[in-house]
Amino acid sequence: MLAGLAASLLCSACGRHRTVAHIPSASPTSSGRTAPPPAPATPGSIEVGYASWYGDPYHGRRAANGEIYDKNQMTAAHRTLPFETVVKVTDLENSRSTVVRITDRGPFVQGRIIDLSLATAKKLAMIGPGTAMVRLEILSNGREPGPERYAVQIGAFSERPTAERLQQRMVSRYGGAYIENYDSERGRLFRVRVGPRPSLPDAQQLARQLENENLAGFVVRLDQ
Repeated sequence: MLAGLAASLLCSACGRHRTVAHIPSASPTSSGRTAPPPAPATPGSIEVGYASWYGDPYHGRRAANGEIYDKNQMTAAHRTLPFETVVKVTDLENSRSTVVRITDRGPFVQGRIIDLSLATAKKLAMIGPGTAMVRLEILSNGREPGPERYAVQIGAFSERPTAERLQQRMVSRYGGAYIENYDSERGRLFRVRVGPRPSLPDAQQLARQLENENLAGFVVRLDQ
């Protein structure tokens, strides 16, 4: 029951508010499965998937890297790429392309790989459709401000007791899970994240384990 509820309530907004959470120390993985290949992180690497965009009401608020989000700048949010990574984004439906800088985290919705600023979305002519199939090409590496840590987000709930029940279940099965408070335009949400894990392959392996329990989620990089 909790599995289905968690899958259906994955948060659809990109995280741009300061959040409050206690993130425990990284713990090792316990599965013998082969991890999926890591997301692109070196110049020339390619990632293909759906893009979305965000503007108001996030304009003027603090992005995950600490700077103020400006919807008129060529920036974007990605769940795992280091901040300051420079990415070429090509809309595969109309062949338009542009270059963005990663400054934020998201999109926190299954099936999307990048959340573009309003200016970027205009450049790619995707304002009307809202989403588009894109190709990302890494042009230059970003900065690594500290040790890498990742978690798998499996749900976002409007009621904390529901989030706590899922968190407790994940702690007993995987040795670590926590709740992150997120203030969205629709009110406070409680994100349940399993982990952390010390590397991207470890986190991807964990995501596959969770998927086998019908807990569809996605990997998120945990920044200082």
